[in-house]
Amino acid sequence: MKQIKALGLGLALAASSLMAFGEDVNAKLAERLTNATSVINQIMSVSPDKTIPNSILSGASCVVVIPSYKKGAFVVGAQYGQGVATCRTPKGWSAPVFVQLAGGSFGFQIGGQATDLVLIAMNDQGLQDMLKNKFKIGADAAASAGPVGRNAQAGTDWKLNAEFLTYSRSKGLFAGINLDGTVLSQNEDDTRAMYGANVPYTAVLKGNQATPPPARPFVSTVARHFVGARNQ
Repeated sequence: MKQIKALGLGLALAASSLMAFGEDVNAKLAERLTNATSVINQIMSVSPDKTIPNSILSGASCVVVIPSYKKGAFVVGAQYGQGVATCRTPKGWSAPVFVQLAGGSFGFQIGGQATDLVLIAMNDQGLQDMLKNKFKIGADAAASAGPVGRNAQAGTDWKLNAEFLTYSRSKGLFAGINLDGTVLSQNEDDTRAMYGANVPYTAVLKGNQATPPPARPFVSTVARHFVGARNQ
């Protein structure tokens, strides 16, 4: 009998620990979504000549936001950042998936200030690359530093060749950035924690997964700013 009681107590403690762990994870993911929402709002609240051009806002297929890490958290070749991604679908913007960006030449960031990153898929090929589980920017997907300014007259390179436009925001300065060599992939653990199962990357970004309540502000913020005519 004592052994049964001890076993029951152990199972109860284990269940309690798992529940607390799950709550911590959900709080972490909710915070990441909140930070990503803030990044978009802050970028779009500046003057028109210092933000993303209208032509890019209306033509975007997918949007990835990597909120900043704290000062001194960056090392060359180590994990660079965690963020969220959403794609445009015939029904609107999709529920987000959790992603991570790793690698690349980020040595200049060591000991520096925090940096926010925004990646925008601009065409159908960029969308397909987003739907892969893992790909390298600049190799599996062509990328260019994005132009800035609502009425910016950018060159034709990104219009014809770039699948992704890449941006950074640091100390209030918003500008295009070269992210060639970095690897973007799904964070399967965080996606599983949010949706309760290892939901396929493609199923979420194609709009086949309902947007969970903690993610709705992020998705609605992207939908509000990335508007325009786009035939699906």
